[in-house]
Amino acid sequence: MNDFNFKVPQDIIFGKGCIQKLPELLQKENVSKVLVISGPHLNKIGSVDNIMTLLQEHSIAAEKFIDVEANPSVETVEKAATLYKESGSDAIIAFGGGSPMDVAKAVGVISQYGGTINDYEGAHLVPGKIPTIVAIPTTAGTGSEVTAFSVITDHQRNYKLTVFSYELIPAYALLDPDLIVTLPASIAAATGMDALVHALESYLSKAASPFTEALALKALKMIGQNIRAFVADRTNETAASEMLTGSMLAGIAFAWSRLGNVHAMAHPVSGYFNVSHGVANAILLPVVLEYNALADSGKYKEIYNCIKISREPVQVFRPSLLVSEIRQLNEDLGIPKNLSAVGVTADKIPDMAKDAMKSGNILVNPRQSTFEDIKLLFQKAL
Repeated sequence: MNDFNFKVPQDIIFGKGCIQKLPELLQKENVSKVLVISGPHLNKIGSVDNIMTLLQEHSIAAEKFIDVEANPSVETVEKAATLYKESGSDAIIAFGGGSPMDVAKAVGVISQYGGTINDYEGAHLVPGKIPTIVAIPTTAGTGSEVTAFSVITDHQRNYKLTVFSYELIPAYALLDPDLIVTLPASIAAATGMDALVHALESYLSKAASPFTEALALKALKMIGQNIRAFVADRTNETAASEMLTGSMLAGIAFAWSRLGNVHAMAHPVSGYFNVSHGVANAILLPVVLEYNALADSGKYKEIYNCIKISREPVQVFRPSLLVSEIRQLNEDLGIPKNLSAVGVTADKIPDMAKDAMKSGNILVNPRQSTFEDIKLLFQKAL
C-alpha cells in the first residue's frame, strides 16, 4: 500500500434549492462585495441574474463577469482579475461548469499574489491562501468545485497549463441538483463522461490510496448506473442527484490520486483543436484502457461491475469486456467514435504527445508510458 494523507478542507452542501444558502455563507465570511464568474449561456438564460437578485435581496454587493469561454484562456483570466480588483471585490462565486471554476481559482491566485497565471504553472507554487470562493456547479461534471486544479489555455503555446495547489480548493461547494436539469443532452453526455473518467483514472492511478479508491469506486457506481438515464432525461431528479454527487466524489478522489494517460492526452487535444474536454476524454478512454490492460490487477472487473448494463454475472471476465462496455456507452451517448471526427489531424500528434508527456498524470498511469507510446495511442484514437 502507498503512503498517503488526505483532508477535505471545505464545506460541501448538497440539496434541492441549497443555492438559497449562498447569502448566508457570504455573510459568514464577512464579504463586502463579490464577483460572480460565469459564462454567456447561463447569463443568457437568466441564471446569472437569479444569483445577482438573490444577493441583492440580502444586501450583498456584487459584480458579474460572464465572458468565460470553453477551455478558458490566459487572457480571460486577466480580464476577470482586472474586474475583480477594480470592483473592490473580496470574494468570488464560481457559477457554471469547470471553465468558470478554473477562471475563479486563477483570479484568486493572481489577485492575491500578482503576476500572471503562467507564473504559478506546476505544483504547489501558490504561496498561501486565496480569496474565498463559493463554487456552484451547473454540470455533472468536472468536479472542479472540490479540486485543487485550475486548467487554463495558453494560446501562444497551444497549451493547457495546469496550476495545482491545495490552496485552490474552494471554501464552499453548493451542489443543487435543480441547477443541472436544463443542460442540453450533448453537454450532459460530455461532462458526464468527464466525471466517469475522473473516477476511473483515480481508481486505477498508481497514487491511489484506500481513501481515494473508496470515493472513486462509489463515484463509478453512481455515475455508471445513472449517466444514460440523466442524458436521456435531465429532469430525472434521482439521476441528476446521483450524477452531481458522483461527480463531486470523483473530484475529491482525483485531487489526491491524480489521473492518468487519458487526461494527459485530452488536454493537448483541447489545446490544439478546441475539442470539448469531456468529449476528448471519452474518445481516448477505450484506447487507453486497452493499453493499460496489461497492468490490470483486478480493478478492471470492479469498474466493469459498476458500469455494465446487464445485471447478469460474468462467468469469465476479460479486460476487453470493459473496453467494449465503454465503447457502447460512448455510442449510446452520441460521443464521436474517434479524434478525426472532431477535427484532430495527424500532423499535430508529435506536438500533442510532447505536451502530454509534460503532465504529471503520465507518472501515475498504471502502465509506464514513453513518448512513442503516447504517439501510438494518439494514432489509434485518430
